[in-house]
Amino acid sequence: GKKLGFTFNSRNLHNVSLGQGQEVIAEQALDLAAKEGHWVILQNIHLVAKWLSYLEKKLEQHSEGSHQDFRVFISAEPAPSPESHIIPQGILENSIKITNEAPTGIQANLHKALDNFSQDTLEMCTQEKEFKSILFALCYFHTVVAERRKFGPQGWNCPYPFSAGDLTISVNVLYNYLQSRSQVPYDDLRYLVGEILYGGHITDDWDRRLCKTYLEEFIKPEMLEEGLLLAPGFPLPGNMDYNGYHQYIDDALPPESSYLYGLHPNAELGFLTQSSEKLLRTVLELQPRDSSTGEGGVGTREETVNALLEEMLEKLSDEFNMTELMAKVEQRTPYAVVALQECERMNILTGEIKRSLLELELGLKGELTMTSDMESLQNALFLDMVPESWVRRSYPSTASLGTWFADLLARISELETWTGDFSLPPTVWLSGFFNPQSLLTAIMQTTSRKNKWPLDKMTLQCDVTKKSREDFASPPWEGAYVHGLFMEGARWDAQAGMLTEARLKELTPAMPVLFIKAIPVDKQDLQGVYPCPVYKTRQRGPTYVWTFNLKTKDSPSKWVLAGVALLLQV
Repeated sequence: GKKLGFTFNSRNLHNVSLGQGQEVIAEQALDLAAKEGHWVILQNIHLVAKWLSYLEKKLEQHSEGSHQDFRVFISAEPAPSPESHIIPQGILENSIKITNEAPTGIQANLHKALDNFSQDTLEMCTQEKEFKSILFALCYFHTVVAERRKFGPQGWNCPYPFSAGDLTISVNVLYNYLQSRSQVPYDDLRYLVGEILYGGHITDDWDRRLCKTYLEEFIKPEMLEEGLLLAPGFPLPGNMDYNGYHQYIDDALPPESSYLYGLHPNAELGFLTQSSEKLLRTVLELQPRDSSTGEGGVGTREETVNALLEEMLEKLSDEFNMTELMAKVEQRTPYAVVALQECERMNILTGEIKRSLLELELGLKGELTMTSDMESLQNALFLDMVPESWVRRSYPSTASLGTWFADLLARISELETWTGDFSLPPTVWLSGFFNPQSLLTAIMQTTSRKNKWPLDKMTLQCDVTKKSREDFASPPWEGAYVHGLFMEGARWDAQAGMLTEARLKELTPAMPVLFIKAIPVDKQDLQGVYPCPVYKTRQRGPTYVWTFNLKTKDSPSKWVLAGVALLLQV
């Protein structure tokens, strides 16, 4: 290729933003630039897919005989999927390709956040010390909330598009407030940044709590004194110039770790484990789908699937006879209603499993024509994935098919035991419900009727026992014992009876049995507790179930930043 060094001035530049009929202007610019040795910048070529074949021919035409200083620069948004790649191969092969990949890690992104400002920015406010301190804290806040999404649901329940614009507008608001007031309005600043500027992106209430907690830790009157830590080992810097802040980041910021986000190292282990599983799952899905036996294989694809579906059909018990069950119920208590509802939903799921498996069995024997649904079911069984038609009638789960089916059989067994006489089990497997909220609501309804308390003035109290499910022979006089919960982000210290730091590599330790009972709202003790969200799976977000108040000696903000939650499945 030709050397890139040559004389250039702004008159030599033709900048064309494609779309809305700008293709003709682009063609004229290319012809003129090729003759005179100008530059042409074509922006947003992803918007003119049909014109790209013409562009390829035009560039090939100008590749010979054009001025030696003629250059073309092309920009496009990244394609969302491989099927959306529309730039012709000829253009790609004959061009120097540059991608703008966002930096990763706290250090690179903190430098990038600070790059939005200058020495002039730091000097423009009359309250210089306060302005500089809060500006640096906002840069760190922006970096942490943007980078935290790499930890998946434990970082944020939903990913949010925080941008540099959010940061610069926050600093403008800070400047306006400090210029017009003698005292720093910390509450106002936290509200504007956390609820409006950044909070405007946030749709999940638990994520909003997280954002608010970060700001409460970073922006407070103590920040003007020495010693406020933005992260372990990283104090808020004092009064420096612009280059001094950049140098401080390089010198004082600890090495990249989950501690910089307020998270436990297990969060990174969990994130990397899930990423690896996803990669291996993708590789598995890419293997050939022919029916021949692979090297070292144990049989054809059809033989493997056929053996699996026969095993499943054999293990699945008959559906619950709802007529008999309803006749057996002497009194339709809230607990009995929950059991009946769970049986009905289980019948819908097991009915679909049996129907689809029997249909596929006939298809594999050649007695039915294979349909696309049957092929999808066959692929799912072979790849150890839960089929889509089962997922639609099932409960949220991230498990593979083998684990999921074993869990299904355990749920059926639990329901069979419960519906034997419809008496509440000594401890209830809360994870085994399609709708866990129904049991928790039934606890409140039962207590409400018994004590004649208004249901809307009641709440649930969660007491963590020191026992396992085998230690209980009968249900409590009021409320219910529940088991089957796990904790992510921390662990429960059974001896001390409170939350404590997680042990390394213990990602989701099991909880002891919980005693759940209903009490009047005005009787609940909110001192020294962490409001802990309960989710059905590690995906969190839409799988939210309830909030249990758990005792803690540390500040609740520590567990908020650590993303601590209870899970019904792991």
